[in-house]
Amino acid sequence: MPMKPLRTAAFAICLALLMLALTGCDSADKLSPRDPVTLSMWHNYGGDMQQTMDLLIDEFNATVGKEKGITINVTAISSSSDLNRSLEMIANGDPGAPDMPDIFTGYPKVAAWFVEKEKLLPLDKYFTGEELSQYIGAFVQEGRFADGKLYVFPVAKSTEVLYLNQTLFDAFAEATGAEVEMLSSFEGLAQLSKMYYEWSGGKHFFTADDWFNLVAAGMAQLGAQWHDESGNLLLDNDAFRRIFETLYAPVSEGGFALYDGYSSDLSKTGDIICSTGSSAGILFYGDTITYADGTVKDVEYSILPYPVFEGGENWAIQRGGGLMVSKTSEKRALAATDFIKWLTAPEQNMRFIASTGYLPVTKLAFEEELPAHLESLEDARIKKMLTTVLTMYEEYDFFTMPNLPELESASDRCEQNMMRMFQRGREANLSGNPITAAEALTDLIAQD
Repeated sequence: MPMKPLRTAAFAICLALLMLALTGCDSADKLSPRDPVTLSMWHNYGGDMQQTMDLLIDEFNATVGKEKGITINVTAISSSSDLNRSLEMIANGDPGAPDMPDIFTGYPKVAAWFVEKEKLLPLDKYFTGEELSQYIGAFVQEGRFADGKLYVFPVAKSTEVLYLNQTLFDAFAEATGAEVEMLSSFEGLAQLSKMYYEWSGGKHFFTADDWFNLVAAGMAQLGAQWHDESGNLLLDNDAFRRIFETLYAPVSEGGFALYDGYSSDLSKTGDIICSTGSSAGILFYGDTITYADGTVKDVEYSILPYPVFEGGENWAIQRGGGLMVSKTSEKRALAATDFIKWLTAPEQNMRFIASTGYLPVTKLAFEEELPAHLESLEDARIKKMLTTVLTMYEEYDFFTMPNLPELESASDRCEQNMMRMFQRGREANLSGNPITAAEALTDLIAQD
């Protein structure tokens, strides 16, 4: 019996509504291969990390991305400085600025440009508490700002360690009785530097890649509050006085080197024996040094845990860039965070950092996959570094520089003033009219 016209029309309407309900999930805020999303990405990774990142993105696009309708398209690869210049133009709305990418790499100071303009996506709502708990807490914390929101997601991190030219140190120790255990504290470093300066006929012993990082670590180790809630420094206290005095004597007397560059440069020429610097800098240390006269010497490096001020707690800084997402539609935000979750999962994250001095960002990768990874490593330098960092992971607490409005400029100003005081102290010492640490400290605090 033929269906009556009214019933036929009603049936067609119901069918259309049903189809709309079924397909509605594929539109608006939902991901689906029937309505794909392409996201642009900028990053600053080079060498092995770029090659690995390329492979990982291709794999994501061909698997999870294909299933969900997400394509990651890398549209810019450049150095950090070039990338930051372009990003700053975007943040400032400069004429000729390129379009803002959906995903990009950078440090929290870059994120601050966009957070201020409300152009960056807060990431917390796209991760459950359970998901975030799988990451190392201090690594996640670095990407949080004063408003409590997470804007920079960790992908590869580093801490600071002590690089030691073991070959040169052994010769020094054999002649003077110096003990490697003294390198565990900054006071020990200061004492050794004086011994080495005298023994070597005026050579430097130690320098720091970043003197303010050393101050911040020392303040954490000594349990002192070193900044207020805006990021202004709090230096008029016993802890900072102790740190400054410990550094001032060996710097002014020549045991510690002052150098406007990376400490690895001085290591390569034999101008220092040891230095504090980023664990990610391990690849800049080879197996030879070249003296000023052209003589090349085979050497071996040891990687030791970050020194601690005597009586202090084991604290070391952690740092590193991360991934940021531009503020966008809900659907594109879901796509971006799905990619970030996949990329930072233990298996992919370990592949990304395997041939570098960087550290994985999940607890599982750090505690289980990284130790297993050590057994297959062929690069002795990376193996030594990761072995030391694993020891630090068990024995140290890591802290991060908080993202506070005044902290970056305040820390830069403090380091510049310290360098001036150190240089002034050295010149005064050489002229025979030394300036005491107390006098230099008073001038420093007055300048801050």
